[in-house]
Amino acid sequence: MPASEPVRLGRKRVLPACPNPLFLRWLTELRDEAREKGLKTQYTYQKALSSLNKYPLPLRNAKEAKILQNFGDGICKILDEKLQRYHQENGADAQIQSVSSAAPPAGRADNNSVAPSRKNSAGDGGKDRAPDGKKKRREYVPQKRSGGHAVLLTLYRQSQIPDSKGFMFKLELQAEAQPLCDKSFTVPDLGSKYTAWTSVSTLIQKNLLIKTHNPARYSLTEEGLALAERLAAAERQTTEEEEEEEEGPGVVDLTGSDDGEGEEDRTHPTGSAAGQQSSDTDASCSSEKPQSSQTTSRHQGGGCLLPGTYEIILCVDFIETTGGSNHRKQELVKELQRNRVNFDIRKLNVGDFLWVAREKVTPVPGQLRVPAGRELVLDYIIERKRMDDLCGSIIDGRFREQKFRLKRCGLHRPVYLVEEHGTAASHLSLPEATLQQAIVNTQVVDGFFVKRVQDVRESAAYLTIMTRYLNKVYQNRTLSCRSRELEGDVCGAEEERGVPSCSLISFAEFNHGAVKNKCQTVREVFARQLMQISGLSGDKAAAILEHYSTPHSLMAAYERCASEAEKEKLLASVRYGKLKRNVGPALSRTVYQLYCTQGPLS
Repeated sequence: MPASEPVRLGRKRVLPACPNPLFLRWLTELRDEAREKGLKTQYTYQKALSSLNKYPLPLRNAKEAKILQNFGDGICKILDEKLQRYHQENGADAQIQSVSSAAPPAGRADNNSVAPSRKNSAGDGGKDRAPDGKKKRREYVPQKRSGGHAVLLTLYRQSQIPDSKGFMFKLELQAEAQPLCDKSFTVPDLGSKYTAWTSVSTLIQKNLLIKTHNPARYSLTEEGLALAERLAAAERQTTEEEEEEEEGPGVVDLTGSDDGEGEEDRTHPTGSAAGQQSSDTDASCSSEKPQSSQTTSRHQGGGCLLPGTYEIILCVDFIETTGGSNHRKQELVKELQRNRVNFDIRKLNVGDFLWVAREKVTPVPGQLRVPAGRELVLDYIIERKRMDDLCGSIIDGRFREQKFRLKRCGLHRPVYLVEEHGTAASHLSLPEATLQQAIVNTQVVDGFFVKRVQDVRESAAYLTIMTRYLNKVYQNRTLSCRSRELEGDVCGAEEERGVPSCSLISFAEFNHGAVKNKCQTVREVFARQLMQISGLSGDKAAAILEHYSTPHSLMAAYERCASEAEKEKLLASVRYGKLKRNVGPALSRTVYQLYCTQGPLS
């Protein structure tokens, strides 16, 4: 650098005032308002502010701002409305390019960032800064009675139980955490798509919660355990203070209005026969923990649906009403409507028809939508097959797979509804005898109930009769909800006597568990692999899995065998099915050759 040149100090150039202060002020107000409400539109307004700050020319109206980046029809319309009100209040000749005292200067950080400025942060006495001058990172603490708060408390309480398993499943966690949260874990608020369960993803991001396995298991990390312990201590302290305030003789004012009767019942729950009946019902229906006194009446039965509080509804898979021969499928809907069947069209991951017991819910005043009632799946499920569909499913392998999935879905009374048998089979690619044999095997070997009908009208008639029958059977029954994840598939004494079960799984759990392409365990993949062998049915595969649950355990068993002949006969004595027949030496040899032959099979 030449010595004659003056040294320039590093001072910033003063930015000129924004030529559109009114628009700048209104956008700032809109952004701040959106930020206070927690809306994501705050970022849209911030981008528009940045574009407006960079524009050096004055704007006469908001339509001219459309040339700027991030200015859409919505923002321009809002600004034009504000501009019209401004002219009405100050006159049509009022200047909009004059700098307003309320408008922040163009170079202020308030207009260029949604977060507070560094200057303001430093001006707070440094209370948010560490001793080395860096800004402290605020610890995430969920708000009381929020979804995250309820989940942390529930997992912490579960971890304090002696010999606890150390994790909770999703449905179990939602049921236990719901009394601790003001929002629903399953039903979003009106006008929103988020539930209390949405906060779980935040807990996982903050390393407070860990999600493993499939089905998902949720447990606390070390950081989450420490935070949950503090939240539990604060909860206990709050409860103790409330109990101290409420200590007293417990006198009930009998001269008050009818509104006080609810308080009297809560104070003396044993004083009425209704209270005794409710407590007896809770004890008989569910072993769940008692909920707080603020729980609404629709949850007084715990996991139960009492007689008269639910209705039986036929669920139709949407595939049965769309696509393919639309006329034929619409005919089914019209027949059900003509027969006055209460049905609902939805996506079913397995089967074509089933029935649910849906809780009757009264509308809440002030809410547009009726709250969603609980739905329990009855034990009946129907797979509908036309002869051409049956032929195609046998050829491409769907027939065996569908029957296997129906057996594993958790419902104990599967039904095969076969349409157009007889002369229609003569035009198909498989002989009629083969199709008839497949139908008989479905009934005799697989244990399904097979119903034969001629056309769609007879199918609708059968569904109508079944709906009326189930309405009569479950008319005076108390239904309880069980978790298949926790209890597995249980078959009670009533089912063995032919009486329909009253311990049912929820529709959400049923449909989630029946997803076709969900992540599979090694055991499930091994079962599918075994079923690819000709003659090895689902029952035989299940019997082999009881002895050898993975390919590794089967290979280890082969290695323990002393001779080749012993290896070939390893699975021959494995018993399967109700009749407890042997798998046999032929299939046993085939499985051995499949897994132990080094080269290609001959």
